[in-house]
This record gives sequence, structure tokens and C-alpha cells, in this order.
Amino acid sequence: MFCFQCEQTAKGQGCTKIGVCGKQPEVAELQDLLVYAQKGLAQVAVAAREKNVSEPGLGHFMAEALFSTLTNVNFSPERLAELILETVRKRDELKTAVLRAGGNVPDSDALKFDLGPGLDEMIAQGEEHGVLVEKDPDPDIHSLKETLTYGIKGICAYADHAAILGQEDDAVYQFIEKGLASTLRDDLSLEQWIELVLECGRVNVLTMELLDAANTGAYGHPLPTVVPLGPKKGKAIVVSGHDLKDLEMLLKQTEGKGINIYTHGEMLPCHGYPGLKKYPHFYGHYGSAWQNQHKEFSQFPGAILMTTNCLQKPQEAYKDSIFTTGLVAWPGVNHIGDNDFTLAGVNDFTSAGEKDFIPTGGEAFTSAGKKDFTPAGEKDFAPVIQKALEMEGFTQDEDKGEVMVGFAHHAVLSVADKVIDAVKAGKIRHFFLVAGCDGAKPGRNYYTEFVEQVPRDCIVMTLACGKFRFFDKKLGAIEGIPRLLDVGQCNDSYSAVKIATALAEAFECDVNDLPLSMVLSWYEQKAVAILLSLLALGIKDIRLGPSLPAFLSENVLNYLVENYNIKPISTPEEDLKAILG
Repeated sequence: MFCFQCEQTAKGQGCTKIGVCGKQPEVAELQDLLVYAQKGLAQVAVAAREKNVSEPGLGHFMAEALFSTLTNVNFSPERLAELILETVRKRDELKTAVLRAGGNVPDSDALKFDLGPGLDEMIAQGEEHGVLVEKDPDPDIHSLKETLTYGIKGICAYADHAAILGQEDDAVYQFIEKGLASTLRDDLSLEQWIELVLECGRVNVLTMELLDAANTGAYGHPLPTVVPLGPKKGKAIVVSGHDLKDLEMLLKQTEGKGINIYTHGEMLPCHGYPGLKKYPHFYGHYGSAWQNQHKEFSQFPGAILMTTNCLQKPQEAYKDSIFTTGLVAWPGVNHIGDNDFTLAGVNDFTSAGEKDFIPTGGEAFTSAGKKDFTPAGEKDFAPVIQKALEMEGFTQDEDKGEVMVGFAHHAVLSVADKVIDAVKAGKIRHFFLVAGCDGAKPGRNYYTEFVEQVPRDCIVMTLACGKFRFFDKKLGAIEGIPRLLDVGQCNDSYSAVKIATALAEAFECDVNDLPLSMVLSWYEQKAVAILLSLLALGIKDIRLGPSLPAFLSENVLNYLVENYNIKPISTPEEDLKAILG
């Protein structure tokens, strides 16, 4: 295996024996094969568009499949194998339809290879299509190909979230197909690759806008809300990940059952949505960021539900009380969803003909009858609820303070005139967006110290799980405006963009001329997509840490420095001095 798609990759170079995230080599190989198969599917999808041949749901399926290869999502060889099977099936059927329509398809191995007769053979095939095997001879083009691939993975995560809530745009799916197919080309110049990477950023802005519309359309605009950090006596379920719809379904199904629902990690901002906060048993927040779940979940006296990414290897202390749903999976962990099935007879199937599988419920199931992998409709969280009722729960109330959430673009812009007046009066000197992913790698205390040292006449906006380094700091307020504004999840990055562009319009200046500085932390591929979006919007002077991506070549990094003045973080003292003078 070789994987360097996340910030914590081994030695800052690449994981080669086992993933720092916990994925085993066979999982890494299957993910590589799935990505390669998706590239072949993308090639034929591009050809299909030229002949107006389409398959309903194809774009969303591709988004789900690629989302499954993000860091800390799918660790199940069987579920990855099923996604590979479905990808190849769709590839072959679409290829046949294109040829019947008089179209042409590329003479590409990604469009022709057959799957081996078993899981072991598929793993071996994955070894043939890894990052280093498929490496472009030009290191800079290779770097840009990988950057594009990871940016597309980030787009797919946001697109899947939006689609689950009914918001889709074919322009997003069209770019996913175009971008993936392009990674198999060897006839593009360095300049063309740079443009593709920037186009990825532009499309991600559109995707984040879709997701913002999906979340606010379903649950209303977030409102400033106080969230308790201590538990309440009673039975409990904690929800982690990012998915709002899963949380809503769980809240509905636990009404009147005497169970309090808590958020963990990136679910904290959900307390600000009117459509979710209306449930009286949606109580508070438990714990902090994703990388602390081993300790925090081991101490949680109730059931645990993991949605979307951020899953770590479950510890024995809570393995029988944790449940996954959607695209998240870990071998041996209970899974909730209407697409919950296990691959049977995996050593007997071949890529030709129809395959028979046995779902968890024991009924026969053929891949030809499968529509897609979307957990559409209602899910039955009865096993999660039953586990919570069986467990002790919290034995007493405990006061651990509180935090405020709900400062997304609608809330902030509703007091824009107050903000602008404070800036003009010199009461607000500068804005800092200190945002991004958290992680276990040393160096992230920088963000805590940075926020602590930000002068009292400055505002700190934050989003994503990086805020857990400082989310409970009491920074006070300026003219009634809290100095620490929680904009939301990483999924809410569009809010930060909208706030910045609205302020630029109000002050009649370019975003880069605002008294605004971005100090970002990154961990996985959604952060890559967000960074590309900021670059595509022309935003400069971004400080990035705790380390720079291993997949950026020296020349590509130099290009970012020369054209966007992107720079690594140094120390809080030095960076604040450089920003504020």
C-alpha cells in the first residue's frame, strides 16, 4: 500500500504498511481499485454525454463511491468490494449503450479490465493501480493529478450530503466525470492541469452552495444557540460525524422514550438549526473532536451512532454499543441502513454475468436489481435505541459549562450593519478565520495559542472540528458581537465565503483588502477541496498547517507561494506580528 492523502500520513511522506487512520493494506488496495474503476466509469460517462446517453442516479452513485474512499469513512473490505462490483457493472452497461448509440469510448485499461474471481484477486488488482504505480513521469503533473483527485473526493462528500437532502446539480456530476477521466490522460500541459485544479475549486464552491441550500432548506437557518457541555441524568445516545438527516430521524424515533441525544465532534453546530433544536430531548454536546473518540466513547454510558466520516477503530470497551450508518463501515460493527448487506460467496464471483449476494436479512439479492447505494427514505434506528435503553446512562446532572453555536452567514449578515459600524469606528481591528480540521499530530496546539493571543479588538470566526482546540474559550464580546463566532461544520464552509464576500461588497473592496486573515488547519480531502475553492476565488495570504500536503511537489508548492502567497504556519507570535504589524 501507499497512501498520502491525509495530513497525518506516516513521516509526512506516505503510509506503506498500515494507515495512520487505521486502514489495513487490503482496504487501501481495494480503495485504489475502486478509484481506478471509477476513473474508467468516468471515461465512459464523458463519452455517454456526447451521445446524450445517460443513466439516472449515476452521478450520485459516483459521489458515494468516491466518498467511501475518504479518510476515516469505509474500512470494510466487503463493502468496498461491492462498490467495485457495482462500478464495473455500470461501466460495462454504459459502455454498451454508448457503442449502440454510435459513440466511441477510449481504448483504456480502466474501461476494459475484468475483476478477478475473488476478494484476494481484487486486492492484488488494487496493488497494480496504486498511487505510485500510476505515477506520472512528470512529478509536477503527478502532484496536480493527485491534488485534483483528492479535491474531487472532497466535492463528492459535499455532493452526497446535499443529494441526501434533495439538492443536486448535474454540473457537479459532469465535472466529477471530466476531472476523473482527465487523470488518465497524458496529453495535457502543466498549465492545463493547473486550470483543472482551479476548476475543481470553482465547482466545489457550487457544491458547498448546494449543501448550504439543502441544510437550511430542510432545517432553517442556524440561530445563535447556547449548548451545554455537561450531561443530563438519564439514558443517552451520542451522534458523531456530519449528517443532519440521520440526526433528525433519530430525534423523531426517540421522542418520548426518555433518551437524551448528544452531539459529538462536527455535529455540534446542529444545535443551531430550528428544525432540529425544536426537539426537547436534543440536549447538549459530549466530548470534542474525532481523534479523541477512543477515550471519550469508552466513557460514554450510552449508544453511539457514527454518520459519515471521522470513524476510528472501535475499542473493545464500546464496540458492542457503537453503530455506523450511511457510507461509514468497520468490520464487525453493527450497521444501520436499508443498504445494509454483506458480501457472500465473495471468493466465487467473477466479473462476467450476474452475481448473487446474501444480505444481512438472509434474502437473496442480485446486483442487477440494485438501484444505488443511497440510504434513501427512513432508517430504523431501533437497535441503537434499544442499546441505549439497556445501558446505564448518566447517573446525575453535571455542569461543564456551555458554548454558543449558530453564527452561519444568515445570522452574521443579519447584524452586518453593526459589524461594519464597529469596524469603521475602530472598535473591531481585524477578523481571523481560524478554521479547518483537528487531528492528533503534534503541532496543532498552535491554533489554541493563536486564538488565546488574538488581541481583544479582533474577532475570531471558526468552523469545522479544528475549533475544538479553543471552542470553549471565553473571549468576550465587542459591541455585543461575540469575539468567537462558530460558523458551523466543515460542511458549512460556504458560510465563511459568503460572509467574506458580503463584507467586501459592503466596504467596496476586494476580499484580499479586507481586515481578514485565514489561518487554516487541514487533515483530509474535504479540506483539500475547500483550499482549492479559496484559491479559485483568488484569496491570498492563507496560512496553512500544521504541515503542508505530502502530495504537493516542490514546483507546485512554489507556484502557490508565488501566485497566492500561501505559507506554512510558524509560531502564533510571529504570525500575529506579521498580520497585524
